[in-house]
Amino acid sequence: MNILIVEDEKRLAEALCQIMKSQKYMADVVGNGQDGLDYAIAGAYDLVILDVMLPKLDGFQVVQRMREKKVATPVLLLTAKDEVQDKVQGLDCGADDYMTKPFSNEELLARVRALTRRQGEVVLDKLSFADLTLELSTCALSCGQKSVHLGFKEYEIMKILLSNQNAITPKETLITKVWGSESFAEDNNVEAHISFLRKKFSYLGSKAVIETARKVGYMLSSR
Repeated sequence: MNILIVEDEKRLAEALCQIMKSQKYMADVVGNGQDGLDYAIAGAYDLVILDVMLPKLDGFQVVQRMREKKVATPVLLLTAKDEVQDKVQGLDCGADDYMTKPFSNEELLARVRALTRRQGEVVLDKLSFADLTLELSTCALSCGQKSVHLGFKEYEIMKILLSNQNAITPKETLITKVWGSESFAEDNNVEAHISFLRKKFSYLGSKAVIETARKVGYMLSSR
């Protein structure tokens, strides 16, 4: 299972990440609402654990904009607020469940399991486009009988492109998602890894191509 944690309190964010990893779940962590929204839109997540009090965008705004973008990923809101009106606001914005801090690890995990059950417990193990398949557990990209292993950043870029097949993925999104919002990565870092992926597409003999939207980003298409 792949989980996105949006929490600006670093110690709590690290604790949540460790709790998820103790259950063999994969977890990405971001510290503000805008990054959380970008990740939720671009990534293939089974669940978003979302704090309410966040910089840039609050949790209510994040989940509302996710739903406006037709992102149906289940959202579990976390907050110190326990007033009924806050819970109602969160659920009305499109959240699926609501927990107040502090909470027990056992209850958190139970709610995570309950939310994934509502989705039929469908945990993605692969993503596909045209004749390409990306195995999420092994980082292997295959086409027919041929397969290649992707490096970490190649894998992350490919996963984002596959999760956002019908739209252009901006370079800024790739930099934030793959290198981190605090990194010094630039457009040429993205361009280099896109070039590596294109060479692997060619080796595999795939009909898929990565198109460049000049000065914007990249999009998958098929020949």
